[in-house]
Amino acid sequence: MSQTGPTGTHYSDYLQLGKLLDSQHPRSGKDGEAAHDEMLFIIIHQAYELWFKQILHEVGSVLPLFKKKTLDEARMGFIVARLERVVEIQRILVDQLTILETMTPLDFLDFRDYLVPASGFQSVQFRLIEIALGLRQRDRTPLSADAYRTRLTDAEREKLEAVEAQPSLVELVEDWLERIPFLDVDGYDFWGDYQGAVAQMLENDAEIIRNNSMLSESEKTDQLGQLADTEKGFQVLIDRDEHNRLREDGERRLSHRATSAALFIELYRDYPALQLPHKLLRLLVDVDELFTAWRQRHVIMVHRMIGSKIGTGGSAGHRYLRSAAQKHRVFTDLFDLPTFLIKRSALPTLPDEVSNKLRFNYEDAR
Repeated sequence: MSQTGPTGTHYSDYLQLGKLLDSQHPRSGKDGEAAHDEMLFIIIHQAYELWFKQILHEVGSVLPLFKKKTLDEARMGFIVARLERVVEIQRILVDQLTILETMTPLDFLDFRDYLVPASGFQSVQFRLIEIALGLRQRDRTPLSADAYRTRLTDAEREKLEAVEAQPSLVELVEDWLERIPFLDVDGYDFWGDYQGAVAQMLENDAEIIRNNSMLSESEKTDQLGQLADTEKGFQVLIDRDEHNRLREDGERRLSHRATSAALFIELYRDYPALQLPHKLLRLLVDVDELFTAWRQRHVIMVHRMIGSKIGTGGSAGHRYLRSAAQKHRVFTDLFDLPTFLIKRSALPTLPDEVSNKLRFNYEDAR
């Protein structure tokens, strides 16, 4: 009896290795001697695009869950798990630059001219990620006199505009936070209790300063002045009108209600019902932080590689990237929350009705 080969899916066919491994075509070898490091440059950037595709896949699965009027608590675990995956991918994005940095500036010059006018600014997938997260056009650092999208094809611009027309993750998270019901249950006023706790905390701090025999009068005056500035910072958060003014000026992104809910989650995160929401907020901060870290690491790498030269796409090189790294953040309101935390021992005690809803309660059926 003749032997037949294995049936079913073949490894190479499943992964489309024929296409994948035939997708690296260095330009330098066409007109002369091939630049050895161009292959590394191509593969690194292709790997980035594959990871960008996976990030879009994960974020794209999260957005519909937030779009529902009621977020199923059972789905919160899925959201957290998928954002955790995004965070781990981002760590790889940063680490990949270490491999790219094994290429020296002279190695890069061997093929750099072949890249003009191509540029990483033309990565549509990365722009889609930024838009899906919530980076707005007005918040971008201009690439030049023209917006970055002028470097794209009509089809690419249409794709970006279609995503921009949909609610972003930061907008959907804001809607979710605004629906959290624990801020005003049956007359319970979270802000009233919080303001009282803050006032007591600040007064205690002032008393400590006044009674500190190790400080001179001028040092006491200086520290009390700093404490007064801290109090003003709390008032900016507490004052709804001032918060709205800052939001109109672009200094705040989340509504006052959403910010209140996020603060409530942070303060009372030890309750079981708030542990996953707290983890979600921490992951959003992680996503923002890691993209910022990736941009900053990219700035250093570009400066190291091309010095003060302009980028291949016509940008101001590392200067543009440095500005974008500082500005292209989305969840800055969540970064600011620790400013307004108070220690656990000073937290107002929640009413039983609220506290019970935040716990896991089981009746003894015996």
